[in-house]
Amino acid sequence: MRYLAVISYFGANYVGWQRQLNGLSVQEVLEKALEKTFGAPTSTTASGRTDAGVHALGQVVHFDADTSIPTDKIPFAVNTHLPDDISMLSCEVVPDDFNARFWAKRKTYCYKIYVSKHRLPLLELDHEHITYPLDLDKIEQAAKIIEGTHDFKCFEASGSVIKNTVRTVYSVDIAAKPFDNSAPRADGKFFDGELSISVTGNGFLYNMVRIIAGTLVYVGIGKLTPQDVSAALESGDRTMAGKTLGARGLTLISVQY
Repeated sequence: MRYLAVISYFGANYVGWQRQLNGLSVQEVLEKALEKTFGAPTSTTASGRTDAGVHALGQVVHFDADTSIPTDKIPFAVNTHLPDDISMLSCEVVPDDFNARFWAKRKTYCYKIYVSKHRLPLLELDHEHITYPLDLDKIEQAAKIIEGTHDFKCFEASGSVIKNTVRTVYSVDIAAKPFDNSAPRADGKFFDGELSISVTGNGFLYNMVRIIAGTLVYVGIGKLTPQDVSAALESGDRTMAGKTLGARGLTLISVQY
């Protein structure tokens, strides 16, 4: 029988989702837990790979298993064999031809940043730290430019072998939350708070969301303008976009089918 499961994990201790020769992956740990649960080797297919250090709230996987465990009890059984930084949140039966990777229609990622003069240890593990005030109006303008169907070559990291770099980004949502004790700046720029950049699309290139986030930060601090973002998209030139922000700030939120 084929199952769909939603998996959450904190990626700091792993080389990414996919099995690797150079270290421990989320996939390896999950498959070992499934084998202990079902008493037989169990392979998984995910909606897509996440890189080393990237987290997931709603990664989707499918696997085949012959078990008498009630479907709604499978997460409880599997989680007894998983470490604290990986958890199965739900499980359901799906058609035998369901494929978590190829049936995915859209994904949402969230990149989290905190803006502060000093390092904040409680946010360091899953936020990128920015020390400059950000112009949220300019960031919003640039985010709207990114939305739509474009050739996103300028937002692709080197090393990819994908030939078709056209993707559709349905939304780029910006949410700013000031720290409780922070006062508004006289110049209206955002400082002393958390910023989240949520991107929903039909697919993403290598490091695409992290580069989008880096580009929006560059717009926010004045290194780029919204017009520069438009020009980068038209040119396909990676050097015209912002830097690739760190993996720790990125979380795969959900996958839709």
